[in-house]
Amino acid sequence: MPEGPEIRRAADNIAAVLVNQEISSVRFGLPRLKRYARVLRGSHVTEVETRGKAMLTHFDNGYSIYSHNQLYGVWRVVKGHKLPKSNRSLRLLLQTPAHSAILYSASDISVMPTEELPQHPFLAKLGPDIMNPDLTWRDIERRLRQAPFCKRELATLYLDQSFLGGNGNYLRSEILHRAGLHPRRRPAELTRGERGRLARSTLEISRRSYATGGITLAPRLAASLSRHNLPREQRRFYAYGRGDLPCYHCGQTIVRTELNSRGLYYCPECQPGD
Repeated sequence: MPEGPEIRRAADNIAAVLVNQEISSVRFGLPRLKRYARVLRGSHVTEVETRGKAMLTHFDNGYSIYSHNQLYGVWRVVKGHKLPKSNRSLRLLLQTPAHSAILYSASDISVMPTEELPQHPFLAKLGPDIMNPDLTWRDIERRLRQAPFCKRELATLYLDQSFLGGNGNYLRSEILHRAGLHPRRRPAELTRGERGRLARSTLEISRRSYATGGITLAPRLAASLSRHNLPREQRRFYAYGRGDLPCYHCGQTIVRTELNSRGLYYCPECQPGD
């Protein structure tokens, strides 16, 4: 499933061709939404916003499209109106005179008045967006101390969208590795310095992933590995997906475990349990 950085990058691509443009054609692949095509046709997109893993496309007629890619959804932007060949199901098509923005495979799509978005079931429970440029490490450190979150294991907390919207499986492993914290530890057990380090790592890793298109390694290390002609998937992450491989920091073997059927990776040397 794409995480906050990937959804924000997709939103940027869509905004580049839709914002301030008249929507000349609208098509919904889900029968329950087809009536909204007439409502949105001829309007202008004012903003493409992300909240966690959800994307909100706002129109100047007071309506918004909520979409969540879930596991299989993917956006494509093409020049002109000729759609690319695809075996995926078309769920949403927004066209301007010059471009087409297409959402394939996703099924979690809604159209509603913009003013009613706070009542959407997903958005109503969502924590601060990890990609919000106004989010600070102090905001995150403060949430780590709050009652709903402080006694939960970091491994589960860092997948909870009510804690921080946009966090996901690879970000969880990478953030905890960067902070040097074992996944089974709890915020209430951390020192003030450890909470601050975790909060800073949360922003550092997620924003680096956004800036690089999915690489969480420090730029110098990423460049060094690239010069060795490693495949991209082997030079993206510190821990995630690197089970049984040596840690880039200490050389210890990265451990892979599972939590609720989802892979979790950590270094036992850099992220001690105590």
